[in-house]
Amino acid sequence: MKKIAFVFLFVIALMGSSIHTADAQCAMCSVNAEQSVKNGNTQGKGLNSGILYLLAIPYLLITGVGALWYLKYRKKPADYAENS
Repeated sequence: MKKIAFVFLFVIALMGSSIHTADAQCAMCSVNAEQSVKNGNTQGKGLNSGILYLLAIPYLLITGVGALWYLKYRKKPADYAENS
């Protein structure tokens, strides 16, 4: 029960801290991308690629760690069954 409460409070604290930092950058990035495309520059495409790159990396890392964790702990019950 203590572990579940700790995880819940950690997630709430993490969400609360990231709300205020992301408000200022989104408008600046979108205005910059729109103006560069209107002026004929290709910097907007690079900005969009960078945003997708920054978005994908945490998801790939979490997926990799989750897969390793799943594979590591999935094999333990089979080992215990053989020893019994």
